Amino acid sequence: MIAIGAVILNRVADENFPNTVEGVILQPNQFCSVRDGQFDLEPNESAYEAAYQAILGVDPTNGSLFFYNPDIATAVWSFQRPIEAVIGNHRFTK
Repeated sequence: MIAIGAVILNRVADENFPNTVEGVILQPNQFCSVRDGQFDLEPNESAYEAAYQAILGVDPTNGSLFFYNPDIATAVWSFQRPIEAVIGNHRFTK
């Protein structure tokens, strides 16, 4: 969860993305958790802690702007980017 928060904050800081957390999260077709309704779930304590850690600057993604799960990803471009970090089933890229 910290890694996803870091990606969101990395995007906010990048001129190629919206400059607010809300703008990044709600940018169309960027996060499947928005599309599939997970975004509307009540956050638990670990979600709050992960958000806090990301806000403090913890970034296990090494500045990544994108992430994907290679087992289910369908966007060919995602496989062509250099991998900055592997966390669980996810690959994080710039």
